[in-house]
Amino acid sequence: MGLLDELTKDSGVLPESITTLSIEEMENRVREIKRRLGNKLFIPGHHYQKDEVIQFADAVGDSLQLAQISARNKEAEYIVFCGVHFMAETADILTDDHQDVILPDMRAGCSMADMADIYQTEKAWTKLMEQFGDTIIPLTYVNSTAAIKSFVGKNGGATVTSSNAHKMVEWALGEKERILFLPDQHLGRNTAADLGVSLNEMAVWDPIQNELIHDGDTDKVKVILWKGHCSVHENFTEKNIEDVRKNHPDMKIIVHPECRREVVEKSDFNGSTKYIIETVRDAPPGSSWAIGTEMNLVKRLMNQHRDKKIVSLNPYMCPCLTMNRIDLPHLLWSLEKIIEGIPQNIIKVDGDVSKHAILALERMLTRA
Repeated sequence: MGLLDELTKDSGVLPESITTLSIEEMENRVREIKRRLGNKLFIPGHHYQKDEVIQFADAVGDSLQLAQISARNKEAEYIVFCGVHFMAETADILTDDHQDVILPDMRAGCSMADMADIYQTEKAWTKLMEQFGDTIIPLTYVNSTAAIKSFVGKNGGATVTSSNAHKMVEWALGEKERILFLPDQHLGRNTAADLGVSLNEMAVWDPIQNELIHDGDTDKVKVILWKGHCSVHENFTEKNIEDVRKNHPDMKIIVHPECRREVVEKSDFNGSTKYIIETVRDAPPGSSWAIGTEMNLVKRLMNQHRDKKIVSLNPYMCPCLTMNRIDLPHLLWSLEKIIEGIPQNIIKVDGDVSKHAILALERMLTRA
């Protein structure tokens, strides 16, 4: 491989054989490859993906759900995951060795997951053990790297989803005196507060400064929140809620628990992506909803439920830049490479990392 190939292989640059095609030609080619590969191919699509990709998904759902569906699909030799890097990692961890998990665009990532790397986490753990002793159990949101899941599994902890976070935090507080919650401080704070943990019993770990941030008595800290966040959900504000209340007093507000605490407190409902989808789906015709989550999903809900008035809680919200990387041309390119016998962007997680990450996932799955 030449230097230019090395520099561009993961940059998302596509060949002219793809970029010169019309949308219709690309769609027809994807359909043809899907027909040709049959059960050897499985395409999971995350809720936040573009419609141009979701139309070809064999299953649509959240990250863990899609990884589990992929793992049950033993016939599929190629799992082309339309999501982001950490999702493809989880799919690789759970699937068999004969299955290749492929990410159509290696630039598809999650800024939240990237806010907790393994080196920062291990440094933090050492300092926290020095300060608190063996009184902490780690939990990580599934929106985290395989290395972080592995760290948590190795240290007796578990993964959580936005659907089961309450149950898992309750479990963790029954195991140890304190929790280290990675990597999303908002989901951790909202969940702990719902369970009766006061805000002054929560501290924030700053991985950049490598220090604990807390104004009160640190001996009373029960929940240590990693200083990470979702760049999309953090952009929903109290002002957005005030505007909806003023201009649309009959409109219900529903948000994801990755939003800031004050936004969650002032909304009418909050819950996982699945909860948001089901709540809007089951709402009566004519009802009005302001939704605080990723824009691709909000637009899809608008199209699916035209009998209801649906808007984004933040009218200036854009789709997640990293979640939004996978598009029709990259999906087609990844499928073409499979047909050529040289599949690209195969996601492989180290065996030792996988072993401990599975422990974290299994501890959750046996309790949630």
